[in-house]
Amino acid sequence: MTGRSGQRKRRGIFRSHALAAAGCILISVGLVTGCGGTEGSGSRARGQQDDGKISVVTTIFPQYDFVRQIAGDQVELKMLLKPGEETHSYEPTPQDIIAIQNSDVFIYVGGENDAWVEEILESMPDSDMATLKLMDCVDTVEEEEVEGMQSEPGHSHEEEEAHVYEGEEEAHSVHEIDEHVWTSPENASAIVGEIRDILIKEDPSNSGIYEENAAEYQERLAELDQEFRDVVGSAKRNLLIFGDRFPFRYFADAYGLDYYAAFPGCASDTEPSAATMAFLINKVKEEKVPAVLKMELSNENIANAIAEATGTEVRTFYSCHNLTAEEFENGETYLSMMQKNVETLKEVLN
Repeated sequence: MTGRSGQRKRRGIFRSHALAAAGCILISVGLVTGCGGTEGSGSRARGQQDDGKISVVTTIFPQYDFVRQIAGDQVELKMLLKPGEETHSYEPTPQDIIAIQNSDVFIYVGGENDAWVEEILESMPDSDMATLKLMDCVDTVEEEEVEGMQSEPGHSHEEEEAHVYEGEEEAHSVHEIDEHVWTSPENASAIVGEIRDILIKEDPSNSGIYEENAAEYQERLAELDQEFRDVVGSAKRNLLIFGDRFPFRYFADAYGLDYYAAFPGCASDTEPSAATMAFLINKVKEEKVPAVLKMELSNENIANAIAEATGTEVRTFYSCHNLTAEEFENGETYLSMMQKNVETLKEVLN
């Protein structure tokens, strides 16, 4: 078994081990707190931190940043994905799972890469923790395989649609819902509204702060959206070429952009076929695009090879799924990274 299906099975095995280990720890915690434990001896009522703040846990950076823009220091906020880690290779630790169990609000993306989350939530049927799935906040679309794109080694697009691995119910390389819902500023604004509402419900004493901060942030997102529309509206072309995965389906749809890329957004592959490389190189030459794009925190080899073969440059286009430790310490945000995308878009579309 190769490619994405094999990666999914390996990821499931690793996560099953993590879940099993965490389950033992959670049982131990339950036994300790269930046998005479009191708030004074280390347990706490949900929503009653020592400082009176509610606890919010998020899986990755976009919702982490949205919460801190809305709530500021009114909540205790934790992101499970460490700065610098790649989202698609993240494996939850037992400590991560305990943090989820102890949170008042848990916010995750949903979809294929968060299948482990559903298992955790199902294991806590009596919890009064509030949860929010980003994919429930907006209208979703399927991942798209465009011309030249490779999803599994050794198989064409047509073969992928027809092929089913033994023991599986269906082929997974197509018909997966695209998880990267935050890449469109309009979607981000809708998500912010849902986060505001859940914070107000769980912490009504700070509702005025959440309302005001969310409204201000949504105004800034609307301004960002208009900047992208202005760039696209006055551009010479509407094509993006990625020597990388493409987690920007919602972004491209929002602004009417066409694209070619080496892999879909959640592909596990890192080595494109010769046919994929030749296709992308030819497209760069034919369309005379000024720069090849890559994601943050990804291997630059594909984009660099295409750029070298075509005499173009390589530019980073931020999906905002995560950031480096240095960027995190320097206070980079969803808005600051998307603002860099505005400038990059001006270059690559003209």
